[in-house]
Amino acid sequence: MNQRIVLHVDFDYFYAQCEEIRTPALKTKPVAVCMFSDRGGDSGAIATANYTAREFGVKSGLSIQSAKQKLKNRTDSAFLPADFEYYSDMSEKSMNIIKKFADVFEYVGRDEAYLDVSEKVEQDFVKASHIAQQIKNEVREKTKLTCSVGISPNKLLSKIASGYKKPDGLTTITPDKISEFMETLNLGDIHGIGKKTVQKLAEEGIETISQAKSLDIFILINMFGRKAGTYI
Repeated sequence: MNQRIVLHVDFDYFYAQCEEIRTPALKTKPVAVCMFSDRGGDSGAIATANYTAREFGVKSGLSIQSAKQKLKNRTDSAFLPADFEYYSDMSEKSMNIIKKFADVFEYVGRDEAYLDVSEKVEQDFVKASHIAQQIKNEVREKTKLTCSVGISPNKLLSKIASGYKKPDGLTTITPDKISEFMETLNLGDIHGIGKKTVQKLAEEGIETISQAKSLDIFILINMFGRKAGTYI
């Protein structure tokens, strides 16, 4: 049986990292890339923030006003307007590096992509890990960007794995380790399970994957409907 091996490459805090590369002095400061609204002033939301800003609770989707309040004691904070032309250029350079490693390449967005490398690595997860490290090294060398890579037999697990050791991480989940890996996750770590679903399950005392696995599927369908309940 042929073993599928999929990589998910996810650039770390992409927009903010691009700004740090353009202006290296920002690396030690809280940086938030902003989507300003047409209303002017500080109206709008945060597109992404670097890890220094995240330590203060600044994250994607937060209003700019709230972000500035959280960083009021960091007078060196930088709130920058999004420059999508620049980010797209950085993305294109990086994707051109990444795609040559793939049997099948799937562009997801400026900051992420999937690579099926099954044939290239001859269904060998060790070889896949070596390719992932090559990708990380070459992208960093040519663009200065760091990225995190997840490796597994499918796209869903690879996406989870790429976020497991951010930033600049590399996580491999071989078929025999899937159950063990899933036991370490919270429900909110699963792509497609949103905050409202997590909250509703928490009200029933269900917070981890292992707890959710013990539920009868008909209970989940009754709580969330057939489609969402079956997915969970």
